[in-house]
Amino acid sequence: MYKYTSLFFLIMFMIGTDTFLISPLLPTLQEKFDVSTGIAGWLIGAYTLGSAVFALIAGPLSDGWNRRTVLICGLLGFAVSTALCGFADSFWTMFLFRLLAGISAAFTAPQVWASIPAVMPPSRIARTMGVAFGGLAAAQALGVPIGSWLAEAGWSIPFWTIGVASTALAAAAFILLPDMKPSAPSAGGTSIFRRYAPLMMSGRARTGFLAYLLLHLGSGTAFAFVGRWMADQFELAVGQIGTVMMFLGFGTLIGSIISSYTVRKLGLIPAVTAGMLLLAILYAVVPRLTSLPLVAALYLIMFAVLGIIFPIAMGALTSLNASIRGTISSLANSTMNGANTLGAWIAGVLYVQYGGYSSIGLFSAVCLALSLVAFRMGGVLKSGAANAGGETASAGSLNR
Repeated sequence: MYKYTSLFFLIMFMIGTDTFLISPLLPTLQEKFDVSTGIAGWLIGAYTLGSAVFALIAGPLSDGWNRRTVLICGLLGFAVSTALCGFADSFWTMFLFRLLAGISAAFTAPQVWASIPAVMPPSRIARTMGVAFGGLAAAQALGVPIGSWLAEAGWSIPFWTIGVASTALAAAAFILLPDMKPSAPSAGGTSIFRRYAPLMMSGRARTGFLAYLLLHLGSGTAFAFVGRWMADQFELAVGQIGTVMMFLGFGTLIGSIISSYTVRKLGLIPAVTAGMLLLAILYAVVPRLTSLPLVAALYLIMFAVLGIIFPIAMGALTSLNASIRGTISSLANSTMNGANTLGAWIAGVLYVQYGGYSSIGLFSAVCLALSLVAFRMGGVLKSGAANAGGETASAGSLNR
């Protein structure tokens, strides 16, 4: 069973590294392709746009296919499109390859979450889910800094490295994973829109996803241009930016590890409330600081808080209806990437036209505050608290 756990961890590590890699490389790529700061932000948005749009259909469609085949094909597409980024000779070719990488990731990542219950015994499902999520956090802590250090030898090298490693993982998946064909042959024929109908008709679900959108819009907008800000504010080279980014990743990793402990000690609703209020304050304050060690320390704290909140928010959403958790997860993934896409565009506009990173910090603070209001008023956190306490959310609870 450890072979599956290791495989899923490494797949999510590669996807996470590729997802976050552009931020520290943004100053280098902006200079390479000779584009403005605002336009350069779309190299982040291209990936998240492809992932956001195709996540909406990839999850429901793949329910009727062999998950092993979908995962391997998605991983191969991810490997090729990421490697091609290293050969891009213009902004628009890089944009295209990043878009294709995001589309491939939309078909790959959901298969990891869906495959875990199929290949792992019930007693190890939750632990394996945590290990796979840890792959994303480890990508921020280790993958992104390593990619930044490799970029010092050549900006293409990180993309080629991820492409080669992902190809090796596709081969490992081909050898290790069993076939995972749908139990019901008709599953793939169900209308995609019909699968989402219960969520669209539920006020609690709509409010919950609005809160989730605002949470990622605030954090994603701030993250998109943190590399550009560090280069301008502290005159850091790309490798130095990667080193600072390591603090962000370790913060997320620490937060994900202590998330369940924090909920047990504080309670779900108090933990989210205190965490999001702290984030709103820090997002507004950090851009005004001039001490790099202090900025790095505060970002460690901020991303630890985000590492605590993200699993709680996802758990609250999936607890709305146990019978459509796969659809909820797909929509949550699309919401996250859609927010990051919009955030990259907003960050570019704010950074260039409205006062630099300070305006981005204020925007993120407002988003976090509004997200907290939506979470509290919509009642979705109550569903998560009930689920954390051992109660099972019924299908009917979604429509309250």
